[in-house]
Amino acid sequence: PITQSPNHPITQSPNHPIPMSLKIVIPDASTLNPGDLHWTPIQRFGETYIYEQTHPTLLVERCQGAHIILPNKVLLTKEVLAQLPELQYIGITATGYNNVDLAYAKERGIVVSNIQGYGTYSVAQHTFALLLAITNRVKEHHQAVLGGQWARSKDFCFWNYPMMELANKKMGIVGFGRIGKYVAKIAQAFGMNVLVHHRHPVDEATFDVQVMSLEALFANSDVISLHLPLNANNEAFVNADLLAKMKKTAYLINTSRGGLIQEDDLFNALMNGTIAGAALDVLSEEPPTNGNVLLGAPNCIITPHNAWATQESRMRMMQILEQNIQSFINGNPQNRLV
Repeated sequence: PITQSPNHPITQSPNHPIPMSLKIVIPDASTLNPGDLHWTPIQRFGETYIYEQTHPTLLVERCQGAHIILPNKVLLTKEVLAQLPELQYIGITATGYNNVDLAYAKERGIVVSNIQGYGTYSVAQHTFALLLAITNRVKEHHQAVLGGQWARSKDFCFWNYPMMELANKKMGIVGFGRIGKYVAKIAQAFGMNVLVHHRHPVDEATFDVQVMSLEALFANSDVISLHLPLNANNEAFVNADLLAKMKKTAYLINTSRGGLIQEDDLFNALMNGTIAGAALDVLSEEPPTNGNVLLGAPNCIITPHNAWATQESRMRMMQILEQNIQSFINGNPQNRLV
């Protein structure tokens, strides 16, 4: 748990004392902390400016003079960073880092770190919340009960949607980092066989999984779950060709980044019955203020990018954020991206 007592001060290195003149800006604080956590551990590092949300047109103005910026989703592009000459450190309050221009930050000598491992349990849990919602049709049957269909049934057991048992089904996991490994562990507890595609070698015997090519995984899995960061090399990699390889009875789950999926292709696959369904916690534009084709897709569950957002997960994030800032000040940044 996060210690917020004044009796638990931040540890300072004698060789790298915390400068009292540090200016810290948190431009979209409500994403991490809607009010149920305290910023006290961060405020001890310097003069801290906390904004619930920041419109792009106000970002440079609010971050002027900042030595440290702690963003969650705001875009720190080259154009923005170029106008912040005093910036020394960006502490992303998330695992994903596609909202920061890392190449330019490196060119400028700005240290960038992210927060890793905080949401492993919560995201894996949400992955199976989505999967069970699809396979057991929980919401649909609840609504049927409220609508009186069970009361009117001649039998004491009632269902009007097909359900699927997970035991002995194949769970395909694309991306086998912390979250992917924990998803595999849960899948195995359900009696599922786990297939894996990962950019680095995976010890099949240790994890009791079968490693295969991306195409083979999409062709053989009953459920496919994405657990990898978005970058220029994998943007929209789930396209019509890959979706066409899936079983008609298979489901696609995405709790990573919406940009991993070509959404028009997924919409067509759902409309045409190419796959059985999809469950998504992320979209290409968030929030979908301009609409999204998948909002009208059949057999598609969408949650509002909240897989990571349990209080327990966010408390861990705040604790790691504090450690990240301290390690930067001490001259030995942890979780460093550049």
